[in-house]
Amino acid sequence: MTERRPGIAHLGVGAFARAHLAWYTQRVDGEPWGITAFTGRSPAAASALVAQDCRYTLVTRGADGDTAEVVETIVAAHPGSDAAAWRRVVASPTTSIVTLTVTEAGYRPGADVPARLVDGLAARRAAGAGRIALVSLDNLTHNGAVLREAVLGAVDDDALRAWIEQTVTFPSSMVDRITPATTDEDVAGLADLPDALPDDRVPVVTEPFAEWVLEDTFDGIDRPAWETAGVRLVADVTPYEQRKLWLLNGAHSLLAYLGLMLGHETVASAMDDARCRAAVDKLWDEAAAELPLPADEVRAARASLVDRFANPRIRHTLRQIASGGSQKLPVRVVDVVRRRLARDAGSGIGPGAATAVAAWWLHCTEQSELVTDPGAPGPDSDVHDVLAVIAPDLDTTPVVDAVTAAADRIRTAAAPARGTVDEGVLR
Repeated sequence: MTERRPGIAHLGVGAFARAHLAWYTQRVDGEPWGITAFTGRSPAAASALVAQDCRYTLVTRGADGDTAEVVETIVAAHPGSDAAAWRRVVASPTTSIVTLTVTEAGYRPGADVPARLVDGLAARRAAGAGRIALVSLDNLTHNGAVLREAVLGAVDDDALRAWIEQTVTFPSSMVDRITPATTDEDVAGLADLPDALPDDRVPVVTEPFAEWVLEDTFDGIDRPAWETAGVRLVADVTPYEQRKLWLLNGAHSLLAYLGLMLGHETVASAMDDARCRAAVDKLWDEAAAELPLPADEVRAARASLVDRFANPRIRHTLRQIASGGSQKLPVRVVDVVRRRLARDAGSGIGPGAATAVAAWWLHCTEQSELVTDPGAPGPDSDVHDVLAVIAPDLDTTPVVDAVTAAADRIRTAAAPARGTVDEGVLR
């Protein structure tokens, strides 16, 4: 294996990090960089990787078949409990980047992630190792700013806080690659897949599409030449975050709630239903009108999403996507509605957004056995209860009427007694 500079420390190693960060880093031109990986709470991932010299198979699952490649970017793996190794790696002058995939919960007050980062940064300051970038790869709006606030909030030493403010940069990023859970069948199938790592017990399965938009605020801090691997370096990631939230994530939520009501189990199945597809197109039309990006770029993103969603070999279940609607819908759907109304107060809520809100309402009230969201309205909720959770400022007569009408259309489409349903019923 090529000797790699262990310049990246990654916290929260899992399937997504191995399909995204490690894959991109392996593909860069110039000096080969390596990743020292640390788990979150469970040491299992580190033990499994160490058992096979930190190499693993990345299976790219296209609609027409699988391909395999061996990823060798991870040069060491440690359990998250190994605090001494963590401090040593972050304090090393060879390390100039720390990346994270710790989910949204890792940034909340009281979470242990900020404290672990502060512990490592304190060791780096003591070692005089110099400037470093902390890069969040989690699906959070302005994740760099969120990470900075979480880290500084965990510091109780004024001198250390001043050092962090002067020495550490927190670039925001937008990441995208669907990475379903690896199954026993996936592991068994490696035996028949050319270029797979022999006897690999921890492969990762992913879709062909990958995207990474990264804020260029490294200010001279050494990093891999990620742009040579297709990473887009920009001054502001906000428009790209909005594009992902409003197009990909918004459509996912709509497909989850509407698709489940119509009897579907996966994104691909729901996307193949003309009623769901029409609702998604309307939601995308509404989002496109508010996106601060060139129209041709938005059209290309929509076309790409149609292909991705329709891939029947990426089994992305609607039940998994449906979780957490009370937190997801405000940023995926309601934000677009607010911008639409701010631009044109008389435009009302769009039919795509009305269908998304109505579908979540029916999911919570008529499929309550599937709901695990503590913030969701109860099974006896009305439309006012739903809006009180996700958008109390939108509880107006026009919005209530539009959502109620959309809910009536969904009920009609979902009624099992109808059999074959007119595909125009949701329009």
